[in-house]
Amino acid sequence: MCVKRRAMIFGRFQPLHKGHLELIKWALKLGYDEVVLLIGMASENYTPRNPFTAGERLEMIRIAAETSNIGLERIVTSAVPTLETNIGCTYYVLSYVPKIESIITRNPIIARIFKDAGYKVEHPPLFNREIYRGTLIRELIAKNDPRWKELVPPGIPEYIEEIGGVKRIQEISMED
Repeated sequence: MCVKRRAMIFGRFQPLHKGHLELIKWALKLGYDEVVLLIGMASENYTPRNPFTAGERLEMIRIAAETSNIGLERIVTSAVPTLETNIGCTYYVLSYVPKIESIITRNPIIARIFKDAGYKVEHPPLFNREIYRGTLIRELIAKNDPRWKELVPPGIPEYIEEIGGVKRIQEISMED
């Protein structure tokens, strides 16, 4: 059995968008055998910032991998509850995933704590960050602006509509 080279991407994926997809492809081009997508804040859902459940986000990852010709055998998914950000949590997080070689992040705090824990940190480029942002996509959904559908991978708009995600976001964004 050969040891797999794995990199981890830690994100909320609220929702998974084309920027996330480009990040996954970038990681695979670096030569990693698998990419571990760790869904953070998995215990928070049905809020304006985190409208989707961890299970729904896992499903979006699978849909995006399938519709984008990324083999599911190259994607490992897991989820962790909402945590404080500190070095102790790093070891807790790592107990939820298979062995990784590095973490891919642009977040300086996450980068520091994983580096201090002995992991290689990969700093990815930005992939159209001005439009591929979960905040913008959720705002467009809340305003019933169909442009959001162009910012997520194929299959994701239909899935979000199927689970009542559009109505959910519109309703929770109206709350004070």
